[in-house]
Formats: sequence, structure tokens, C-alpha cells
Amino acid sequence: MHKIVKVEALEGYRLRVIFDDGVAGIVDLSERLFGPVFEPLKDPAYFRQVGIDEFGAVCWPNGADLAPDALHARLRNQTTAAA
Repeated sequence: MHKIVKVEALEGYRLRVIFDDGVAGIVDLSERLFGPVFEPLKDPAYFRQVGIDEFGAVCWPNGADLAPDALHARLRNQTTAAA
């Protein structure tokens, strides 16, 4: 499993993500912030509180998190499609 080593919140509910193997890119979450755990992330100030947990996953203080494997596959596919 790949781990995220850096995450940065960007405008428009996007994240810049860098993995331990060098895969990197921007993930747009603007259309995916629904459901009880993700509702608080619609507040831009709260969204910017993004971090990385001990498993290398993107997370927020309320327990919301994103699976690193899914993000890695998504970014790898974006890179492949762009080449």
C-alpha cells in the first residue's frame, strides 16, 4: 500500500497529494463532499485542516478520511492518460 507523504488544500475543494513512490497530482473533491462525515468539509476553513494519519491516508479532525489506494490509482490513471 502506498502512503501519502504530503497533502495541501487548494481552492475549490481540491487537494494536492504526493505519494511515497512519487505519484502526485491534484484531486478535486468538490462534487464528493456529501454525507454526514464529509458535510463539515464544505466549510473552506475546515477543509484546510487536512492532514495525514499514521497509515498515510488523507484525514480531517472529525474522522473523515480518504483511502490512499483509491487516490493513488486515480492519480496514476490521470498520469497515464495524459502521457
